[in-house]
Amino acid sequence: MHLRKPELLIQGLWSLIGFLLPGNSLLLNSAMQPDLTVSRTYSGPICLQDPLDKELMTESSLFNPLSDIKVKVQSSFMVSLGVSERAEYHGKNHSGTFPHGNNRTFSTMHPRNKTPYIQNLSSLPTRTELRTTGVFGHLGGRLVMPNTGVSLLIPHGAIPEENSWEIYMSVNQGEPSLQSDGSEVLLSPEVTCGPPDMIVTTPFALTIPHCADVSSEHWNIHLKKRTQQGKWEEVMSVEDESTSCYCLLDPFACHVLLDSFGTYALTGEPITDCAVKQLKVAVFGCMSCNSLDYNLRVYCVDNTPCAFQEVVSDERHQGGQLLEEPKLLHFKGNTFSLQISVLDIPPFLWRIKPFTACQEVPFSRVWCSNRQPLHCAFSLERYTPTTTQLSCKICIRQLKGHEQILQVQTSILESERETITFIAQEDSTFPAQTGPKAFKIPYSIRQRICATFDTPNAKGKDWQMLAQKNSINRNLSYFATQSSPSAVILNLWEARHQHDGDLDSLACALEEIGRTHTKLSNITESQLDEADFNYSRQNGL
Repeated sequence: MHLRKPELLIQGLWSLIGFLLPGNSLLLNSAMQPDLTVSRTYSGPICLQDPLDKELMTESSLFNPLSDIKVKVQSSFMVSLGVSERAEYHGKNHSGTFPHGNNRTFSTMHPRNKTPYIQNLSSLPTRTELRTTGVFGHLGGRLVMPNTGVSLLIPHGAIPEENSWEIYMSVNQGEPSLQSDGSEVLLSPEVTCGPPDMIVTTPFALTIPHCADVSSEHWNIHLKKRTQQGKWEEVMSVEDESTSCYCLLDPFACHVLLDSFGTYALTGEPITDCAVKQLKVAVFGCMSCNSLDYNLRVYCVDNTPCAFQEVVSDERHQGGQLLEEPKLLHFKGNTFSLQISVLDIPPFLWRIKPFTACQEVPFSRVWCSNRQPLHCAFSLERYTPTTTQLSCKICIRQLKGHEQILQVQTSILESERETITFIAQEDSTFPAQTGPKAFKIPYSIRQRICATFDTPNAKGKDWQMLAQKNSINRNLSYFATQSSPSAVILNLWEARHQHDGDLDSLACALEEIGRTHTKLSNITESQLDEADFNYSRQNGL
């Protein structure tokens, strides 16, 4: 049985609390006072707040209940025993929960790591809107560029107390200013965050999407920064050891820990012919057809949300309609070209105009497709006006490489056509989140983890073990230079799991290190009530 995202949040939260309860030998020597007094209602990243709200939340609001939503908590341990009673939710829909003017279609996605809704093309912003701002203070927060995969995590304490900054972020959708040299290719959008003169006391985490099929055997990937003179300089190779910044490459994004704002991008040098760029292929058609002619446009763009958003923006202005869910094509750096063909056109109903059934695109144009969205157009013709249905296949294949088939089955009459939707980024609803609601790990639990793992342990159960169990296995010297290595590791965890509301992955990492999993089913109602009272008293509530 699949669990909804709020249930995963609550189960993961209680898993972490279970590791931090009294009786945990790794925490008994902590110099900090236990702060386990959490309420049985939880508000976190699921909180539906106004994204433009600039009021900085205080720590006392960390566990304030979500408005009009009551949560009955069951521990992960109880759920693992098959207890039938699950978390219960009672909520009401509020006007103004989402920004006005957005036409969205939502669909629950149950498997883990899937985005939770499907969004119509018409709701995406135009390219002139690829900029967002937010006001952040000492409590930190998260700034997201909707529908681009780009985000910025400002940790708690990175901005000095009594200070606040208006932080902005933008994505370049024009001609790239980074001109690649030799075999080097641009693998990501150019992302700018600022203001450039802002000073942070703790590294911030910048997430940039990329289109490389990650493998150190086939790619040499670099992080570059644009200077004030407009030139691009290499900051580091992703595989380098450095104490100035840290890069963690995931399959679809790179998470970078930095201490200075600016304009950044990822480039790659293919080491072998097996280096692969991931392309997103999609087919669009006209919204309506008033003649016998009908055009199909096939796009092959770098697999980053930014690149596809540019296509969507162009098509929307042309009156285009997505005819099939986009697919991924693995394009090898083997110098072979790309072929795009229209197949299985219904005979006696449609015909394709001469010399357009197959088009071939040179390798170099596809390999450097970040310059302009690459597309091919096919012109079809109906034999009679009574033909309103079109079915065919679009074959996109690299010679001696990967192949994808797009199945087109649509009506050329807008009134009869079903809307094709695609999976969108879940962060598009909340461009800016400030304070505790922006983070998955509650601050009091985060403090206990840091106090435990920042202290050297004779058995090696320290921050290095915490890093290893969270798949951080290289360039550990960077964390060693930080005042709290564990805090920076947790910041990186927050950046990597911004779309995953399940805290169990972190709880499992702690358990593997040697935690004793306290059976939360043994916690009585009186203990929870006492915890609530202590928390309220400590925070002046």
